[in-house]
Amino acid sequence: MKRGTAPFFLALLAAFSLLIAACGDAFDEVAPPDDPDEDVIDPEPEPEPEPDEEVEEPEEVAEAQASCADAGLDNEQATVAYMPPATEFPYYMAIEKGIEARAEELGHETFTLAPLSDDVETQMGMLQDVLLRDVDAVIFSTHDEHSAAPLVQQIVDEGIAVVIVNSDIPDFPTPVHGVVGYVQRAGTYKLGEYTLETFGEEHKVGLIEGLPGYHSEERIGGFVDAIEDVETMEIVASLPGGWNVEGGNEAGMDMLQANPEITMIMTANDYMSIGANAAARALGREDVIILGNDGDTQGLEEIHAGDWEATVMTFPFDMGEQAMQFVHDCLTGDDVPEFFHEIPTEVVDEDNAIEYLQQPERLYPPPSQEY
Repeated sequence: MKRGTAPFFLALLAAFSLLIAACGDAFDEVAPPDDPDEDVIDPEPEPEPEPDEEVEEPEEVAEAQASCADAGLDNEQATVAYMPPATEFPYYMAIEKGIEARAEELGHETFTLAPLSDDVETQMGMLQDVLLRDVDAVIFSTHDEHSAAPLVQQIVDEGIAVVIVNSDIPDFPTPVHGVVGYVQRAGTYKLGEYTLETFGEEHKVGLIEGLPGYHSEERIGGFVDAIEDVETMEIVASLPGGWNVEGGNEAGMDMLQANPEITMIMTANDYMSIGANAAARALGREDVIILGNDGDTQGLEEIHAGDWEATVMTFPFDMGEQAMQFVHDCLTGDDVPEFFHEIPTEVVDEDNAIEYLQQPERLYPPPSQEY
């Protein structure tokens, strides 16, 4: 090697060595381990920081109860409007009698404002009218709570107490001061259990519903819940009956003619049961078991006579008394009631109908004879 080329060669060698070292470092960063079975050790994950405050829960639905503190009396005597869906139903008039009886005891005045027949549009117009009257409270029942909700909200906002009667609705679409009624699904569930025990577990069943809405769903639903796990209880027809005798008669006639195998009809109220029973008898089908719900006077008399089988007694007169008491307690603030006041129920058949018929002062209309 010549002396003049040595320094250059040494410099070149050094540069080459540095290049190899750099490339080796780079390969070390991405190359897998020499032993394919050797575990790759991942760096330990950094611990998640502790939250400074609790995680927010989803926003709760507004309370269903309006405050009685926002309602009150200008004097000792309250004026209370009773607003049922219609005056065509004696059941709601039995509630009215209970309201009037308790109001007289408490020293309050009441009046009834309702359509003659079940007409939601007319009832909504009456709700608007009541806003213009000097009332302290409204005892209200409707078959269309969603249409009523905006107007009920306006009434509540005016400082007027609102109590829903003949219901157990846990979440009326707008806050109200209270609900007085029976647990509808539980009542007809009890009827379903009674049916299985009393009439056996093998029937073709027809259902007659009321107008679409919460009341019909709960009443029909409770009975269906009680029988749905029994394979030999088959629901073969379900029709609307409009809550009245005529509708029940038409629905009963139609389903029995289209499905002659039906041996049992359950309806969402006694008026439709009365109509369905008339239809069955007109067709010569006295064998059909008829079941209802309410405890209407005519229904109780027909059950006592053995014309049809059973109903759920829901004590409408008592319900009216308790609704009026609820209003009084809410307005006076002496003993603010809980949101839902439950009225008990009982299955009534031929054996015990007489017990209720012998209390004519708590029925409306009164029985057709003395028992």
